Amino acid sequence: MIGAQDQSYPEIREAVRRLCADFPGDYWQRLDRDRAYPTEFVRALTEAGFLSVLIPEAYGGSGLGLQAATAVLEEIHRSGCNGGACHAQMYTMGTVLKHGSPVQKQKYLPKVASGEIRLQAFGVTEPTAGTDTTRIRTFAKRVGDTYVVNGQKIWISRAEHSDLMVLLCRTTPREECAKPSDGMSVLLVDMREAVGKGLTIRPIRTMLNHATTELFFDDLEVPAENLVGEEGKGFRYILSGMNAERVLIASECIGDGRFFIDRAAAYAKDRSVFGRPIAENQGVQFPIARAHVQLSAAAEMVDKAARMFDEGLPCGTEANMAKMLASEASWYAADMCVQTHGGFGFAEEYDIERKFRETRLYQVAPISTNLILSHVATHVLGLPKSF
Repeated sequence: MIGAQDQSYPEIREAVRRLCADFPGDYWQRLDRDRAYPTEFVRALTEAGFLSVLIPEAYGGSGLGLQAATAVLEEIHRSGCNGGACHAQMYTMGTVLKHGSPVQKQKYLPKVASGEIRLQAFGVTEPTAGTDTTRIRTFAKRVGDTYVVNGQKIWISRAEHSDLMVLLCRTTPREECAKPSDGMSVLLVDMREAVGKGLTIRPIRTMLNHATTELFFDDLEVPAENLVGEEGKGFRYILSGMNAERVLIASECIGDGRFFIDRAAAYAKDRSVFGRPIAENQGVQFPIARAHVQLSAAAEMVDKAARMFDEGLPCGTEANMAKMLASEASWYAADMCVQTHGGFGFAEEYDIERKFRETRLYQVAPISTNLILSHVATHVLGLPKSF
């Protein structure tokens, strides 16, 4: 494996690699063909405690920081596996951990840590709002001890494989708020009770096996005790969770990039054309080397963002930059790897085309590159807003 001198959390990384060795390429190829959920893989990660690293020990987790979580996800992806099926189990609980009541924390976090409850659905995006979260329309009206929810969400991954969902909705119309980001609240929705009783889940087939869905709410009743924090302050509650999500997904991109570089370098040394290994050709070796350089630089940004998050420092800009740099470095490495393999890069059995499709997602989700550039332009460089 190229660059085996991993600096951080070597014991965690080695343990993840050993676990992933039990889930080789043919396992993922089979799931891909059937559009199936990697239940066995998720169970193994849960039992090993890797999905509860961010939950404090008081609630049954490891009590480690985001840097440890990035090590887990990076190694999952470097090993050719895919953490997208369950990575939200790591960070979605952060909304409850940081802003939930003592009763909510004690009720849910130990079960999330043990895997008894899956909290990995994050209901934010809507068809008419996209990344303009302040314009969401899903509305929760307070009626006595209940919120009645109506609306629609889209691109909600893992909804069919989650017991709970963190749902962002409006509780005050946008036009009645002093600021556009006011008037939104967070509800914990018990999916086990909601489906068929006001909640409809509709799967969306995409170019990769990501278990994404759209959700329809029709007079769904949610107990008022499931309100997280204060009514109307939900937008700020999810921001820190979004930073964690962006850093963790950036670490997956680093893992993907290392996967592509490992595979390309190994193949280039073994593949002979015109009587010699293709790795001797600078036209082959230079793109591999460039991918390594770009990925190494992106990895430093991911480490910085994770460290700042763990230290409690404002890190929105760093999380955004890490996600952008890592996703672009990974995509370059993916394209390079396909080119290095030639026709074999398109063959399912090599796993290159599967990982190629998987890593392309991250220039779009969970935030697009253009939105990151807009953030940097306005919040860092002081340029005027373009929207």
